[in-house]
Amino acid sequence: MAEPGEEETVSAEASGFSDVSDSEFLDLEDTQESSMSLSKPGPSSKLPGKDGNLISLPMWKRGLDISSPMERFHLKYLYVTDLCTQNWCEQQMVYGKELPGFLTPEKSAVLDTGASIHLARELEVHDLVTVPITTKEDAWAIKFLNVLSMIPTLQLEGRIREFPVFGEVEGVFLVGVIDELHYTARGELELAELKTRRRPVLPLDAQKNKDRFQVSLYKYIFDAMVQGKVTTANIIHHTKLDPEKPLGPSVLRHAQQGGFSVKSLGDLMELVFLTLTLSDLPVIDILKIEYIHQETATVLGTEIVAFEEKEVRSKVQHYLAYWVGHREPQGVDVEEAWKCRTCNYADICEWRKGRRLPNSMLQPQVRIAK
Repeated sequence: MAEPGEEETVSAEASGFSDVSDSEFLDLEDTQESSMSLSKPGPSSKLPGKDGNLISLPMWKRGLDISSPMERFHLKYLYVTDLCTQNWCEQQMVYGKELPGFLTPEKSAVLDTGASIHLARELEVHDLVTVPITTKEDAWAIKFLNVLSMIPTLQLEGRIREFPVFGEVEGVFLVGVIDELHYTARGELELAELKTRRRPVLPLDAQKNKDRFQVSLYKYIFDAMVQGKVTTANIIHHTKLDPEKPLGPSVLRHAQQGGFSVKSLGDLMELVFLTLTLSDLPVIDILKIEYIHQETATVLGTEIVAFEEKEVRSKVQHYLAYWVGHREPQGVDVEEAWKCRTCNYADICEWRKGRRLPNSMLQPQVRIAK
């Protein structure tokens, strides 16, 4: 347990609210060697599962499917990182949803290392506790309790990490977790996103574009929260939560220890939005991405991202059009076909076959010595 005066939060994994985004394995520079050993699915449109057995891809007819992807994948909301993955390759993201849990050991190791670094940084400013939960209402209650505990910490101490964000964007509910929020010496609220790198090099522009979109979308959602644009009715509508359901004993005990007198999820949501309204939290002024080397923790570079609301909304509308069933999934253009070299689904990719992208696109680049 935390000492008096210290902030105490529940881990995102414990609350079912993880939005891990350390996706540097998408970048060709970091995966060129490991990609050579990836299993290549054959013409049977099957991929090896974790136990080595082949898994068949769903052969549904997209043109005849009357349900939207949100309905087909049984999703009530999306993660910010779902849209960011679309920014890299939408078709790859779809295959990832159709084959849940399929991830090569190399890529799993990269994610595990990145998650460990994020956890270590979080422990620098928060004490984590595990609270047993039994219902989805309990899981969301943990998110709200974390928000309630972090708001005064940000105002008094000037820095918090792993802040949950959520809200409706273009008719779809999105959730995410901001790596860090802090005030600068000039009093500006800065969002800092940490990206770890397996090799001591900065990512390619395609990866940077994905990261820029991610922090911009975080700002878009956070700003709406502090401006009072997210409501209890809005959350209940999308998540189908029962605001009257009593919270579990472990969650109630944790709330009482934090000084919050609530009995149901509805009580807690009202308290959250009242606190957001009265806290006078500003919108985010600065968006910063920091790239560090996993092994040495060396800072490889930082980038300040210019927020372009019109561009962010345009991208979100395009990506969400797929999720609500208004268009088919799309793969990469010919100019970015080099991404296929690190994709587990290249041999069965309908988009690549339809565009007749040459097999040579799957061969590793050879650099000419100077």
